[in-house]
Amino acid sequence: MQRKSLDVWVGLFVVLGAAALMFLALKAGNMSSMSFGGHTYAVITKFDNIGGLKPQAPVKSAGVVVGRVDDIKFDDKSFQAMVTLNMDERYKFPKDSSAKILTAGLLGEQYIGIEPGGDTNNLVSGDKIKMTQSAVVLENLISQFLYSKAADGKDAPK
Repeated sequence: MQRKSLDVWVGLFVVLGAAALMFLALKAGNMSSMSFGGHTYAVITKFDNIGGLKPQAPVKSAGVVVGRVDDIKFDDKSFQAMVTLNMDERYKFPKDSSAKILTAGLLGEQYIGIEPGGDTNNLVSGDKIKMTQSAVVLENLISQFLYSKAADGKDAPK
């Protein structure tokens, strides 16, 4: 009888461990809140460089998640990344809003930040956000710094 009780407790522990691992995997993969219940509208943005932005990345305004990145494609006519955002219908943004790719922390995940404009008309499904700012790529910043330091050293008197 005691062996059977021990088996039940071990089984319960294994099930709870598997549930905890599933929870952590969903949180780490940014999949825990896949959608907003189907009440979204699609907005299209174009960026010169999206860095490490991935589908299902959050779209935030004032620190609040207001949508998710739905799809990322390459536009071979403008040679830009075309990013489709699924915005929660509860949140309306003016048509002249701007979007930029930001990073959470120094090396954290990338997300899109929306800054509302002042237009009286709101974005609707299929609209495009024209004012965008691409991701800041850390490698580009480091190389610019190194090149500028090398140029400064070349001009210095010996």
